[in-house]
Amino acid sequence: MPTYEYMCDKCGQFEEFQRMSDEPLSRCPKCGSPVRRLISKNVGIIFKGSGFYVTDHRSEEYKQKAQKDANGSSDTNGLGATGS
Repeated sequence: MPTYEYMCDKCGQFEEFQRMSDEPLSRCPKCGSPVRRLISKNVGIIFKGSGFYVTDHRSEEYKQKAQKDANGSSDTNGLGATGS
């Protein structure tokens, strides 16, 4: 569920977890005063590592075969040993 930010003139800024299909809040849940929904700022996401999903979640067997193929093959054109 997304987190929406609201501003209440009496209580200040607060966050509310709501479904996307829910109507925006019109009243503060603490004091009952009118609220307005704020435009949220972007969330910084950092992906670290050598890859994401495809390489991070491969089985050990797959990784070993890929390493073997990378080390054991000097063929770079994909045509095999004959080159034709």
